[in-house]
Amino acid sequence: MSTTSLEKLSQKAKQRGEPFRILIVDDEQWVREVFRDFCAVTDAFEVDLAADGAEAIRMAGDKDYDLVTLDLIMPDISGMDALTEIKKQSPQVPIMVITGNATDKLVNQAGILGACKVMYKPIQLDHFVSELASTLTR
Repeated sequence: MSTTSLEKLSQKAKQRGEPFRILIVDDEQWVREVFRDFCAVTDAFEVDLAADGAEAIRMAGDKDYDLVTLDLIMPDISGMDALTEIKKQSPQVPIMVITGNATDKLVNQAGILGACKVMYKPIQLDHFVSELASTLTR
């Protein structure tokens, strides 16, 4: 794992005086837990989990997040709809799309709607942490 990315995140969190607040949104529990565990490799994060788009929209309205990771393909309220609503509530929050089976058209649309990055499942720990670091330490 890139210690540089972890060091940058830890240093930035210490400078802020608080950890980065991350919302992880995925309809699959095991995926949410894996990403939460990825974030647990450092004390630079405070992580909340949402199981669907509606919960993500509600949580993003109740709390200020530094970053949201968002699955695109979810039942009921899709990741695209959640992305749109979260960006309306908090236009400045970076949203990283994490998907396993979205079409190119859907991924492009997510970028147009304001997603800052797209990552494809399965994601390695190194890649996930380095993407978080590059987004949060700009």
